Amino acid sequence: MRIKTLATLVILGIAASSTGAAAEYSHEKHVKEYKGTRTCIKCHRDEAENFFHSQHYQWQGATPDLVNTDGERFGKLSMVNDFCTNPSGPQWIGEVKNAEGKVLAKGCSKCHAGLGKVPGDEVTKQELENIDCLICHTSGYRRDLYATEDGGWEWKPILWKNQEGMNSVARRISQPTRTMCLRCHAASGGGPNFKRGDIEYALKDPPRDFDVHMSADGHDMDCVACHGGDKHRVRGRGSDLAATDSPENPLSCSGECHSETPHEVAAIDSHTDRVYCTTCHIPTFAKDEPTDMRRDWSDIHFSEEKGKYTYAVELQQNVVPEYAWFNGASFSQVPGKAVTHDDEGNVIISLPDGSRADPDARIHAFKVHAGRLPILDDRKWLVPIATEEFYAHGDIDRAVREAAHLFYGLDDIQYSWSDTIRYMGIFHEVTPKEDALGCLDCHRPGGRMDWQALGYDGDPLEERLQASR
Repeated sequence: MRIKTLATLVILGIAASSTGAAAEYSHEKHVKEYKGTRTCIKCHRDEAENFFHSQHYQWQGATPDLVNTDGERFGKLSMVNDFCTNPSGPQWIGEVKNAEGKVLAKGCSKCHAGLGKVPGDEVTKQELENIDCLICHTSGYRRDLYATEDGGWEWKPILWKNQEGMNSVARRISQPTRTMCLRCHAASGGGPNFKRGDIEYALKDPPRDFDVHMSADGHDMDCVACHGGDKHRVRGRGSDLAATDSPENPLSCSGECHSETPHEVAAIDSHTDRVYCTTCHIPTFAKDEPTDMRRDWSDIHFSEEKGKYTYAVELQQNVVPEYAWFNGASFSQVPGKAVTHDDEGNVIISLPDGSRADPDARIHAFKVHAGRLPILDDRKWLVPIATEEFYAHGDIDRAVREAAHLFYGLDDIQYSWSDTIRYMGIFHEVTPKEDALGCLDCHRPGGRMDWQALGYDGDPLEERLQASR
């Protein structure tokens, strides 16, 4: 494993033997009494400080791979997205209830690796004790939202009043497992698999034909096998992520686990310098649970089933990716800057950089998410929405105006609804080689590649065949 985290000092629990012996964990004898994160910091202050600076805690970072910035810090906390729009302000933490008293939302910090405070800029004792080490490093750990004496909110273990039970849970330290990562990454965007499309709960224990890397019948890899980096800095970056946590240590299939010519068939290996691995090895995504392909915040209705107001959404399953050139850099819409439109008039939320003429670009597979969001009429800025409270009151105009005030400090705004588009790289749910795309999936009339959109006059194979005649 490449990851160097708190778990660097951890020996993974010994697997249960055939006699049914319970697993052993390296911290069983070290955690006498768990008193929150300060218990971890006694031995792991350096790890805590490293984590403080990571994107998992800050939810933003440097942007060296964005073509429209000069490396400024941006990320989830500071940008507007086309799902839940932005997690700051009242979106961050707190209970929202409907008229019947049903809790509709608890805030975006539910999936932050902290205990409720918005991350600050400087390392302090308070900041370090706000880190929730157990959410990523402890099997069976669960937490919930509780009111504080000063009228605020905080995330606490559900066993916080049960010291013996809390001690038992805190001793089950390990490197992050698939289940731990999926706690947040499979449910982002408002529902199971809504956002990414290729990160589903099924990856906890998938069959081999679902994901050959993560299946116990395949390579049985955990997420950190690929994404683990130094000092809690995760490796890898999707095209739609603004910040890069490990710019000096990028992640790629080829050159690490696989060679540049892994197929032993020259005709196939000739593709690898222009076609990325997952383009052929992920024929479809959202194979178990449907994913959100279009979200329209201007089309509001009340859901009797959910007991709340909600947006119009289009969910799709077994989705065929779209394909585009990607060189590792991308464009992301920056808040407080006039929006950019594509050739069809959509506001671009995120777009991969690259072209056929770019020697560093390869054809990648993408989920292309469509949305509909408010844009300021005068400044042409993208505006977030106060979504958490909206679920209860259903007044979308009020939710837009509240967010414009909190995010930009603007009042009395005039805005219009615009269609948006976001390209999201597809990298998970890799199928075995026998299920990968074949030649005719792309190289035939009506195949899945739009060759002209990729910069070709037509199918390049057909052009070569004609030239050889």
